Order: sequence, then C-alpha cells, then structure tokens
Amino acid sequence: MLYPLLRPLVFRLDPERAHRLTIGALKLRTGTGAPPATPATPTLETGVAGLRFPNPVGLAAGFDKDAEVPEAMLGLGFGFVEVGTLTPRPQAGNPTPRLFRLAEDRAVINRMGFNNLGQEAALARLSPRRRGIVGVNIGANKDSADRIADYAEGVARMAPVADYLTVNISSPNTPGLRDLQAGGELAELLAAVREARAPGGPPVFLKVAPDLSAGDPERIVRAAVDHGIDALIVANTTLSRPPLRSRHAGEQGGLSGAPLRALALAQLKAFRVATGRELPLVAAGGIASADDAWERLRAGASLVQLYSALVYEGPGLARRIVRGLEERVAREGMRSIVDLNPQG
Repeated sequence: MLYPLLRPLVFRLDPERAHRLTIGALKLRTGTGAPPATPATPTLETGVAGLRFPNPVGLAAGFDKDAEVPEAMLGLGFGFVEVGTLTPRPQAGNPTPRLFRLAEDRAVINRMGFNNLGQEAALARLSPRRRGIVGVNIGANKDSADRIADYAEGVARMAPVADYLTVNISSPNTPGLRDLQAGGELAELLAAVREARAPGGPPVFLKVAPDLSAGDPERIVRAAVDHGIDALIVANTTLSRPPLRSRHAGEQGGLSGAPLRALALAQLKAFRVATGRELPLVAAGGIASADDAWERLRAGASLVQLYSALVYEGPGLARRIVRGLEERVAREGMRSIVDLNPQG
C-alpha cells in the first residue's frame, strides 16, 4: 500500500540501478527469513506438465536474472517464479543505458542482452532450494559459435535444480536469436534439447516471440509436439511500436507492459487454435490486473506471467491478482479456475 507513495522516489533513479537496489533489498529480506512460499488457493490450484501450481500467477523471467531471490518473490504471492535468462558463460549484456521506463504508457523498453553471471553461479544458488515452484529460463551466449549446443548444455546443466526449464528463443536483444524460431533451425534445436533431457527430468517449456507471421503458430506447435515440448509461453517482448507517448518511445529493444497487451492476447488465441488444446499455454505480456489475467485464462492459458507491471503496480500486485481471481471464480459460480481451461 506504500508503493504509490514511494514510486516517485524510485522513478528518480536510473531504472537499472533501481532494479539492483530492489534485488538487494529482497536479498536482505531473504537473509532475515523470507516468508513461506505461497500456499495453495483451492479454487486456483492448477496442474500443468505434471506440476501442481498453488495459483496460476507467475513471475516472468528477466526480473531475477541470476536466481538471487526466487524464494523472496514466492513469498510475495506468486504461484511460481522463473529465473534467468541464464547462459552457459557469464556475459555483460549490451551497453548501458539499456532499460527505459515509459511511464506515460505504463511500459518498458529493454535491450539488456542476456546480462547474467552464468549458469554455474546460479546452479550454486539454486542447489539448496527446496520450496515453491521455480523454473529456469536458459539462453545462448551472444558470441557462441554453436547456439544450439548452448541450449543443450543449459538443459543438461540446470535440470537438477529446475522444476521446469524454459528454452528462450524469443528475445529480440541477441542478434539472430529469433532466427531459431524458423522451420529447420527450430526442429534442429528442439531435437538437441530432447536429446539433452535426462529421463525423469523436469518438463521443458518453449518461449516464443509475439512478432510472428501467418502460419507461424501452427508450424511452431507442430515442432513442439513432435519434439516433446511440454508447454509454450506466449509471448516475449515486441519489436513493434504501437502509438506511444513517452520520450523514450524511439529507443531500440523489446517493448513490454500495457502496449503489448493486445498483441500478446491475439497471439495467445492464435496458439490456442493451433494447439487444439494439445499443449498447455502460459500467457505473458501486458498483464497488470486480475481482469487481464482472467482474460488470458479464458482465452486458453493455463498459467500467466508478469514482470513489467510490477514497475508501476508494486510488490503487492501478485497477491491482488490472486485475490481478484479467487473472487471472480466465486462470482461466476465455478468450482475451480481449471474449469475455464481443462487442459493442464
């Protein structure tokens, strides 16, 4: 409830510095005993890919790039947290400034470039973790000679500490990365990922971009099903630019937040048609309220993820959305939110 008062002060800081201060504060909170992970809400508990989620509201990758505070975020009401994107080797990412608030549009533009300390460092932090659902988002190093090998390495290395793995080929900030969504390369990538999966290992999700052409959802779904992918995350940030008011509107990078809402919803619906309910979907992009989350769940998602909305709504957002969804289920006379979308 204090966040609306604190936000003007936070917004005076450089966005990346403000984010690092937030991570630091959350680490201190964890060090003094983070609150327990979110208990299951009976009417919101959801099953996807063999996992039981206490509620369908998750934290998207990008907030906790180095797996420093997953338990602290679970304690804020999220049903699951996705850390990363983590690459095999540490990398600094793109030059700064690379993160921009578009306050008038309730949006963010970033061109971070998979800045992270590498998978080995995160592996050490995640190894003792034992509570709550934490997914690990993996990517390829920018200067890698074999990006497909990077993904296979990430699957094998991070599987022991992940409740699920996300293969992220949807970032617009690593040149050429989205090319892996193309037909032949996607099949080669997913075959390598499947080969790297150990028997009995965690489920693997595939995260796609919203900037797709006609026919792409059907092609991606076919490849995902053929290679044993367990769910799709729709979608990452967009390179498109709807009308924006902020002075930072012309910055290069991926756009997220409120302006992404319509495109992300449209792509979710396209993927729901393409899957024929054969694959669970996780909705991301422009989700900032219980109404937004309900709309995605009604459109076919089994889970939702958010990140940029935290910049504007504050740390209580997950709990507010969970409470709003619980009230909506009761108001609609439903037994469970799963009734909206039986797949899962």
